[in-house]
Amino acid sequence: MASRKQPAVAAGKQGEEGEQGERCPVEEVALVVPETDDPSLPVMTFRAWTLGLGSCVVLIFLNTFFTYRTQPLTISGILAQILVLPAGRFMAAVLPDREVRILGGRLGSFNLNPGPFNVKEHVIITIFANCGVSYGGGDAYSIGAITVMKAYYKQTLSFVLALLIVLTTQILGYGWAGMLRRYLVDPAEMWWPSNLAQVSLFRALHEKEEGDEKSRGPSRMRFFLIVFFASFAYYALPGYLLPILTFFSWAGVLGVAAQHHGAAGRVGVPRPRRRRLHAGLGGHLGVPREPAGGAVGVHRQHGRRLCHVHLRHRAALLLAVQHVRRPQVPHLLQPAVHGGGAEVRHHQSAHQGPGPQRRRLRQLRQALPQPALRHLHRLRLPALHRHHRPRPALPRDMWKQSRSAMNAAKLDVHAKLMQRYKQVPQWWFLVLLLGSVVVSLLMSLVWKEEVQLPWWGMLFAFALAFVVTLPIGVIQATTNQQPGYDIIAQFMIGYALPGKPIANLLFKIYGRISTVHALSFLADLKLGHYMKIPPRCMYTAQLVGTVVAGVVNLAVAWWMLDNIENICDVEALHPDSPWTCPKYRVTFDASVIWGLIGPGRLFGRHGLYRNLVWLFLAGAVLPVPVWLLSRAFPEKKWIALVNIPVISYGFAGMPPATPTNIATWLVTGTIFNYFVFRYRKGWWQKYNYVLSAALDAGTAFMGVLIFFALQNAHHELKWWGTEVDHCPLASCPTAPGIAVKGCPVF
Repeated sequence: MASRKQPAVAAGKQGEEGEQGERCPVEEVALVVPETDDPSLPVMTFRAWTLGLGSCVVLIFLNTFFTYRTQPLTISGILAQILVLPAGRFMAAVLPDREVRILGGRLGSFNLNPGPFNVKEHVIITIFANCGVSYGGGDAYSIGAITVMKAYYKQTLSFVLALLIVLTTQILGYGWAGMLRRYLVDPAEMWWPSNLAQVSLFRALHEKEEGDEKSRGPSRMRFFLIVFFASFAYYALPGYLLPILTFFSWAGVLGVAAQHHGAAGRVGVPRPRRRRLHAGLGGHLGVPREPAGGAVGVHRQHGRRLCHVHLRHRAALLLAVQHVRRPQVPHLLQPAVHGGGAEVRHHQSAHQGPGPQRRRLRQLRQALPQPALRHLHRLRLPALHRHHRPRPALPRDMWKQSRSAMNAAKLDVHAKLMQRYKQVPQWWFLVLLLGSVVVSLLMSLVWKEEVQLPWWGMLFAFALAFVVTLPIGVIQATTNQQPGYDIIAQFMIGYALPGKPIANLLFKIYGRISTVHALSFLADLKLGHYMKIPPRCMYTAQLVGTVVAGVVNLAVAWWMLDNIENICDVEALHPDSPWTCPKYRVTFDASVIWGLIGPGRLFGRHGLYRNLVWLFLAGAVLPVPVWLLSRAFPEKKWIALVNIPVISYGFAGMPPATPTNIATWLVTGTIFNYFVFRYRKGWWQKYNYVLSAALDAGTAFMGVLIFFALQNAHHELKWWGTEVDHCPLASCPTAPGIAVKGCPVF
């Protein structure tokens, strides 16, 4: 597996370099990623396998276990990324330098200790760990569907079928990633901004700075530790001691009407969200000011024409916080209708325990479309749940970017360095892709009653994922934004298969979530590309990590569903029971809204939201006036910067994020990725992404510490500062005639 060799002291100081004077055309990448490589560094060592698989199993076990709790906890990969460093160095110090033969050498051999723990081992361990958080969600999304099938709909489900659902959805995404890597990984223009934070962190943890670098300020490692401990200490306030800070309405203090900003969870002192580092580092410092990242030449020109991502998201925020009183009116602007009462009258089953839900759902399934529906409250959708309706068409710029990705032929310095390694044949990925498709189709034929999704529905889902993965990948690879189409997928299959909630969930998994997995795999492939990890090592780590994580994920969830009495049944559980499954209750609600009831009843001829269907047309037309104005007034450069899809996508972060999160994004992103990048480029190059990683890491560690040491042991503080909402009427409906316990009726 690896021979004992002494690694280079620091990446970029020894090893092979690109052609003299050659630089990556994307400026941010050129400033952060070393354009050198040391092929002698061992990668798939005994240490890498042990720590990689260990971190993968531990993370997926903990994330699965805690996702069923009333206070779910997601442990991000950055924790493993930092903790495995001392573990790896300890193993390098104590393991013997000894060759181990597998089956007498018939299956090869490996060295227990091939030298000092190096950065490439660290990267491959992180790839394993990322599989342990199922690429961002803590657990595989398909576990949500399986939980809904077993705990809410009480279906008789075999473990084999559940395992096939989990593995096919995960491996399908890996297959998409492999087929698109030449378009979304190899080109320099596809630079995946979120990866720069991890590259900076790896360099801070492994490189030794010399001479003139030290004279400019503290080392990257010292800077990381300072910010890490500051972030760690800060999060104790909003995370445990003084939660009211996260809901304090400083907008109200400034004179803004309390009814616009006073409800709990709207605005307040920033409380960093614990997100996986790889997913964008909290969204603050990982979003570029331009999609091309300020690249030289044509990339800079294209970036200016395309968008300034931060400004457009902020424009979306300003539109989103405006309150529209009448949810029945077709809104050309995306509403945040808290004042209109639109979100108060959800489907009754969405707020009750599985017992009453199942009785009503059985009645519904037997009587649809008969008058039994009148026994339920009229379904009211939250305004931010409806924000997915107008998905504007991608503009010409995104089409050009997609074509440039497909036609990219010139290799940058990183791609040239990677060509020295043995490549992964395309048919390896094609086998995974076709195998997942075939198994999924067989599953829909063999388990018809349980799956509900017919073979043509599966093919429809695969076609949808095939069409959208590349353009969405281009957007994420250049802007660090991933537009979603979750509700669109459920909307389409809900019209095609009304009354089939499980089919609706599975269509979303195969048609949308497989794309999420694919893009996460691609992001990690780009990380390996930057860190010069041999492609076959990446293939092995991602595939093995995905299979192991999927099996452990399902095994833990299956055991809990079978052994914890009344799990997820809020009415049957003891009031103090922690197993209320809030995350999966949302999944169940979605299956009721889009599958069991169906969009036909919501948006059909007599539906409450029938006028919102016109927003599909509005979304397709909205970019046209902007384009015409930019042509008519070419001297007005600002017109071309108005990008309707990016502005619309700004609403996607609203649920569950609060304006606080987005306000901090605006401030920090503008300061660091515009002013600091422009006027203090040396500081930005050395510290920007290290700062981002440290903020995320400190918050994550304190969040985990608070949960295990205090909240999980029921050591909760009870005082004025822990009461997050001192205005109980702020969450009451204001629409006429709606009765809610403890609220006045208008």
